[in-house]
Amino acid sequence: MRRLVWLLLVLALLLAWLQYRFWFGAGSSGEVVALESQVIVQKRENAGLQERNDALAAEVEDLKSGEAAVEERARSELGMIKPGEKFYRVVEPTAPVPAPPAATQDGEAAAEPAPIAEPEHQP
Repeated sequence: MRRLVWLLLVLALLLAWLQYRFWFGAGSSGEVVALESQVIVQKRENAGLQERNDALAAEVEDLKSGEAAVEERARSELGMIKPGEKFYRVVEPTAPVPAPPAATQDGEAAAEPAPIAEPEHQP
């Protein structure tokens, strides 16, 4: 009978030690959950980087294969034009900023001046 008690005690201690290792030791379930979340984040980041790499590879292929991509890039980034072409810059009109009223010698504000008409621009 005494042997059975010792055997049960050893088995209970072994079970307690294994449970401790499972919940709190190296490679515990908490670490596994944390690592799984890190894997998900890393996969998401890798997918974004893969998309960027694919776009850059396609751009490199376009630049190697023809003049159209080089010409488009020179026009958009460097503002280059072909000989004989005309360059037009469209500028949006801005509203004039009203000047603050000027004070007279006796300290009173002067009457506001009439607005100045802007000349019309011919295209």
